[in-house]
Amino acid sequence: MAVGVGGVWVGGTHPIAVQSMTNTDTADVAATAGQVAALAEAGSELVRVTVNTREAAAAVPEIAARLREQGISAPLIGDFHYNGHLLLTQYPACARALDKYRINPGNVGVGKQHDENFRRMIEVALEHGKPVRIGVNWGSLDQALLSRLMDENAKRRKPLDSKAVLREAIVASAVESAAMAERYGLPHDRIILSAKVSEVQDLIQVYRDLASRCDCPLHLGLTEAGMGTQGIVSSTAALSVLLQEGIGDTIRVSLTPAPGGDRREEVRVCQQILQSLGLRSFAPQVSACPGCGRTTSHFFQEMADQIHNYLRDQMPIWRERYPGVEELKVAVMGCVVNGPGESKQAHIGISLPGTGEEPRAPVYVDGRLRTTLKGPTLVADFIQILNDYIRNRWGQTTEHRRVQ
Repeated sequence: MAVGVGGVWVGGTHPIAVQSMTNTDTADVAATAGQVAALAEAGSELVRVTVNTREAAAAVPEIAARLREQGISAPLIGDFHYNGHLLLTQYPACARALDKYRINPGNVGVGKQHDENFRRMIEVALEHGKPVRIGVNWGSLDQALLSRLMDENAKRRKPLDSKAVLREAIVASAVESAAMAERYGLPHDRIILSAKVSEVQDLIQVYRDLASRCDCPLHLGLTEAGMGTQGIVSSTAALSVLLQEGIGDTIRVSLTPAPGGDRREEVRVCQQILQSLGLRSFAPQVSACPGCGRTTSHFFQEMADQIHNYLRDQMPIWRERYPGVEELKVAVMGCVVNGPGESKQAHIGISLPGTGEEPRAPVYVDGRLRTTLKGPTLVADFIQILNDYIRNRWGQTTEHRRVQ
């Protein structure tokens, strides 16, 4: 099943979409619109913003307007907790401007109040024709549901451990909330589900169970993944297992940015996960050897870094000018052991001389030796060969489209 979110389709046979979320104060229109634009330009296909106050709700229409003026078409998603029923009701312009609402059933209310508040948000979604993501998080799980399942578990002849009951409660919350939304009139094809936890094995088990119990598109993400290497590795480990099994329709890597860090990093990690699994292509890939005693020079490392940065900087231009260039594979190798072989496997590759080797660097194009470079202009010469290759291979597609 597929769900339309703005101009993006999620689920079914559609490509797995990359999501991200702003960390600005949504009431700050300029800062939030600027960060949404930056995330979208980095490749985030859906962007979520916090809507937690009256000021934030009032700012959403202006944020959306500024984005459209800039030509930013990424769907804008509103993240609601506790008071979402009030904000969506009292600020109809906000409800209209958003492309999707994210509702956490654990933070909607308690008992009868829960049902009434949840129903009101679904009614607003119906009024404005918006899809809804029902996003369960084990840090804010419906305690009444958890208590009920714990009581039922205690009566079993062989009770499950508390962690297993917690996982069951997470899945049950998502499935039951989706059923409730449908009872309130929300069409089945406007519902997306997520069930986030912060431990890898738990996430895998939860989503396997959830996928077996519904056909709704699923948003994957390891919540509170952490900073730097920890967050990247944990998220990659969890998401890769599920994606390889065909589970997941949108993904987010929830990295804690370093002070002053780049929020766009989480978008790049998502793209790299999908590209490494062969599920999508976003940017040319650079293969580079890790170095060893044969490569005591740092030159190949510096060159690999230069090539990587050059490709990334050129992609906004190349993506429009050379459709398909994101499939490019480049190899920058440090010595003769694996260098020529790896270079032949790439579209274009260079094998730099290792320690004590002749100072010559053969360049391979589509598996064949093209030329041998040497001297102080080696990097610039290789980039020129790279540019010529891209223009000759993918530029023809552009010319063909123009003729048609």
